Amino acid sequence: MFLLALGSFLLFAAALAVRSGHLAFPGLRTKSLPPGPPTLLFIGNMHQIPRTGIHLKLTEWAAKYGPLYSLKVGNGTTVVISSPRYVRQLLDKLSVDFSYRPPLYILNDLVFHGNHSMLMSPGDRWRLRRKLFHQLLMEKRCEQEHIRLIEAESVQMLHDFVLDSNDCMEKIPKRFSNSIIMSLVFGVRTPSRHSSHMKKLYDIMLELSKISEIGATPPVDLLGVFKYIPEKLWGSWRTRAQNLSQMMTLLYGPLVEHVLQRRSTGRVKTSFLDEVLNQQEKLQLRREEINTMCGNLVEGGSDSVGSMMLAFIQAMLAFPDVQKRAQEELDAVVGESRMPTWADYAQLPYVAMIVKETMRWRPVVPGAFPHAAAKEHVIDGMTIPKGATVLLNTWGLHHDPSVHPSPDTFDPMRYEDRTLLAPEYTNHENRDHYGYGAGRRICPGLHLSERAMFIGMARMLWAFTIAHKLDAQGSPIPVITDARDGYEDGLLQCPRAFEAAVTPRSTARRDLIVSSMPEAEREVFSVYTEEVTV
Repeated sequence: MFLLALGSFLLFAAALAVRSGHLAFPGLRTKSLPPGPPTLLFIGNMHQIPRTGIHLKLTEWAAKYGPLYSLKVGNGTTVVISSPRYVRQLLDKLSVDFSYRPPLYILNDLVFHGNHSMLMSPGDRWRLRRKLFHQLLMEKRCEQEHIRLIEAESVQMLHDFVLDSNDCMEKIPKRFSNSIIMSLVFGVRTPSRHSSHMKKLYDIMLELSKISEIGATPPVDLLGVFKYIPEKLWGSWRTRAQNLSQMMTLLYGPLVEHVLQRRSTGRVKTSFLDEVLNQQEKLQLRREEINTMCGNLVEGGSDSVGSMMLAFIQAMLAFPDVQKRAQEELDAVVGESRMPTWADYAQLPYVAMIVKETMRWRPVVPGAFPHAAAKEHVIDGMTIPKGATVLLNTWGLHHDPSVHPSPDTFDPMRYEDRTLLAPEYTNHENRDHYGYGAGRRICPGLHLSERAMFIGMARMLWAFTIAHKLDAQGSPIPVITDARDGYEDGLLQCPRAFEAAVTPRSTARRDLIVSSMPEAEREVFSVYTEEVTV
């Protein structure tokens, strides 16, 4: 069926070319473009783009065609960046020109109706959202306010592992990350890993990840004729996009309505949404914009930290020597009578290196999100045309053996000379990793994420021995950590469900975890008394 559709398109394109009276055939790479895989007339490289695992293919091509190469689909050009030098020269130093987004009909028009900040090109609407996000996520507030919530939520994460890590183990770190951002955005916690809003959010994230991956849907932005080909020939992409949009409306709408109802009774909190509504007379945001803006924050804050915590657990299973060394550092600095806190960061450099290595080893967004060139640029004799899509190949950058020897090995010592927080290296020649993006599109939540991951990983290592679970015969149950087979397909890379034995390292540590839970509830969680059923 796909070949029939492709054949129809080729005939259609040929007819247009003949009718126009010239041979301006699309799909061919001009000599001025960066090199790349051979193209076919009209379709360019479309037939070579896989439906899944695009980051692995992009990295394979980088090894063959170089750190800056191009792909063609119709008249469209995509330029792939796979080296730190080109990231710095293009996305960082020329960030004004490379902070735009390409047209994304499926996501921007069908799913988000033009309201998602990540899909917006620079302009007044985008700048307003970045400003509002910064007000919530700035380093000062993370350092002085949000850290109490992070540390309290980590206590519940440890408590959940102590009580029952056999029941949906992978949801425990996800609850940790989801509850932090839900509390900050709506003033509503996620008290249980079975909370309805959390389940619906991660269902949304899974479908959003799958529909966003390059190759998963037809290239309608580069070959507009695909909008008119029956959708059943390509996975019912239009219906999936519309259904995803409806899922979001049914989750974010009631959450926003809950806050509006809460405010009507005089209960105004310090959540992001409350702060936005306090400025609404000036902002004049539509309800749909507010819903999507809050959803943007919850999506980004929930999936990134949760996925990294699960990748960290996998790394501790696969590389037990790393776990042992980190625990020796924690025992020397923290001891057994208290948990590590954010104040211990400078004294725990090896744990800090584990955070960085987790983000390098299994980045949440291995293919990054596409940028677009606002004007033509020439670099090293290669032309990046105006309007070209520009991809930051995060996986390729993180798994380049010339930069990171033995890239599949989890080795925190790669960062022995870079133990400061990631924001300290965003404009540095020796960048630590690209997990937060680059240039003006760098993740606004990086200050919150850095603290949540450090506290989460440090406390897991302090509290538990992480080992393979044993089967009925006493043999270790294998865990697949391979990027292709052990992780979900899609734009977002999250480990597939796996099992692990998470056991308290001592009775004293277990008792401290259990006794700390009432204090967290009394001192922090009591502010967030509601759970919203959606």
